[in-house]
Amino acid sequence: MLYLTRVEHFNAAHKLYNPAWSREQNEAVFGPCANENWHGHNYEIHVTIKGEPDPHTGFIMDVKVLSRVIKQQVLDHVDHRNLNLDVPFMAGKMCSTEVFVREIWKQLAPHITGGQLHHIRLYETPRIYVDYYGE
Repeated sequence: MLYLTRVEHFNAAHKLYNPAWSREQNEAVFGPCANENWHGHNYEIHVTIKGEPDPHTGFIMDVKVLSRVIKQQVLDHVDHRNLNLDVPFMAGKMCSTEVFVREIWKQLAPHITGGQLHHIRLYETPRIYVDYYGE
């Protein structure tokens, strides 16, 4: 089994806030991430697919196609957006990196051809990332 990873970047704002809690409780739990005026990140996403190379091309999946899928299914919806307000697939969900990566998986998985989606690593900062391998 071979694994192919494509790395992309995007920028987005969000706020961590539980509407069932008071402002004080949100600030106590989420600190500056509960800022009423939002905060942003320079995200880096690593999308890994797995499979066997096509005998005619030598590719699991053409990386140009993989890049286009990531762009169309995720980046076009999240780049320079507010995750809480502007991204339909995040509507009504906590915008933590853990929840966000799971929702990204749901956007990508049906569009992977040749191989199958194996892993997504989503960096929120250079020191914080989440790995997700599907359900």
